[in-house]
Amino acid sequence: MLLTPWRSQSRECNRVRRALLALVAIAQWGSVASAQAHDYWIEPATFRPAPNTTVPLRLYVGEHLKGESQIYFPEIFERYVGVGPSGEQAIGGTPGDDPAGMLKVRDAGVHVIGYRSTKSSVRFDDLAEFERYLNIEGLEQHREQAAKVFKRKGTVLEYYSRCAKALVSTNPPAPNQPADRILGFPLELIARNDPYALRAGGELGVQLLYQGNPLAGNLVIAFNRDRPKEKIRARTDADGRVTLKLTRAGVWLVTSVHLKPAGLFSRADWESLWASLTFEVP
Repeated sequence: MLLTPWRSQSRECNRVRRALLALVAIAQWGSVASAQAHDYWIEPATFRPAPNTTVPLRLYVGEHLKGESQIYFPEIFERYVGVGPSGEQAIGGTPGDDPAGMLKVRDAGVHVIGYRSTKSSVRFDDLAEFERYLNIEGLEQHREQAAKVFKRKGTVLEYYSRCAKALVSTNPPAPNQPADRILGFPLELIARNDPYALRAGGELGVQLLYQGNPLAGNLVIAFNRDRPKEKIRARTDADGRVTLKLTRAGVWLVTSVHLKPAGLFSRADWESLWASLTFEVP
């Protein structure tokens, strides 16, 4: 009998483990695709860490700030970073881990966590289902074109990807810190003033950028974990800006979806980008 050296066995175990994790991640990502009109957000274990601490991070998919946490799996994201006063750090982790990464908070101040996913796809075989999704996300202007596609093909294929951010502020905060940082995501929500300086009833200015430029006329939705069905809805102005009156303290999620026809040589009919921003109002 030929005995396999220990190191070869170890490599084989790692290979099998990676394969199993890939299957789990594909199944997990596939469950997202089957319910594509769900939010995707970053939720740190605390939004108000002390300096020189490490904060576990979870990635969630779901609705009303309730959902399933996703494992750390590098194959399904393009960029996963934390940006603070000392610069940018990659959010590392072990494939299969949940929490899906750790943020090292080295300095006092605002830290921005950003997650940019790879593309996934979803197929709609029911025009009414696709139209409901358009109505929920404020994309009604695409209904006529969608109906034409369904009439011609009997189905719609959409590519989509996520651009999620979270704002973390140290306790105590640092003076003269920016409220947010632009990470250069294809679709990005930017806080224009510090949500951690607000109280319940305060106003938060938000700007929506598409490919680095203000995106006008897009729907922005915000809601609080304690009253998730009480949605605040506003459309961006010519500068891509909205003002949101945050009626309650606690964790907030702000979202926006941009949909466009896919390129001429794409297999898909549409391509969407989903932006999110999470933070806490003291």
